[in-house]
Amino acid sequence: MATRSGFTIFAVSLLAATVLVASAMPGTGLSRSAAAAEEEKAAPTQHPAQPRAAPQRSAPRVAVPQRTAPRVAAPQKATRVATPRQNTPLVATQRRNSPSAIARPPATTRVARHPRAVPQAANRAGARARVATPAAARVVTPQGSRAVTASSLRGAPIRGAGRTVIRGQNYSAWRNGYRIHHGGSWETFVALSTLGAIAIGSSEYYPFAYISAPQDYCQGLTEDGCELNWQQIRTMEGDIVDQCVAYCPWR
Repeated sequence: MATRSGFTIFAVSLLAATVLVASAMPGTGLSRSAAAAEEEKAAPTQHPAQPRAAPQRSAPRVAVPQRTAPRVAAPQKATRVATPRQNTPLVATQRRNSPSAIARPPATTRVARHPRAVPQAANRAGARARVATPAAARVVTPQGSRAVTASSLRGAPIRGAGRTVIRGQNYSAWRNGYRIHHGGSWETFVALSTLGAIAIGSSEYYPFAYISAPQDYCQGLTEDGCELNWQQIRTMEGDIVDQCVAYCPWR
């Protein structure tokens, strides 16, 4: 009995559910159809899509070069300035009637005369010959003994300073450009060739070198026969200074 009553309840409930579902389905269809109709009214009418026209591209414009016509310069008219002409008076010259026959002088022979050769005299009239006479050597009396007191001077250089020994002391020998400190400044002696020769007895001696020795040591002879002489020498600056000079028997 319990089984049957349960089956009966299940069947009744299933039937009720079926009725409910069937009653709900037409309403739902109507509501759906009405909503669709309203949507169709609200939506705007859509026209069929038309194909879009492709954009037209314009061809690039090529600028044609403009040719300018050459300018022709108008010829300029030169203005001529009329310069006044000076009327020169015409001088009428009269031609002299010369005789047709011209008397020519007789032809004469010319004799070329050569001047006589005149011997040229060595001295012209009124002119006196100038003879350069060498300056006489100064006569010098040597001081002190005639003994050998200094070494040889033949090896002294032409440029720069040489060396000589006088009584055991070393001194410099200058043949050119010898300078000393005198009066607070440097002074240069004149060239040796301007001093001239000296005569001692029958022999002549020629200036050979400046010696930097004092007066007490500037005496006697060198090993090669030069004479030491103490004398006054002029400088290039114009002063006169006492100096030792070696005079040798050779130039």
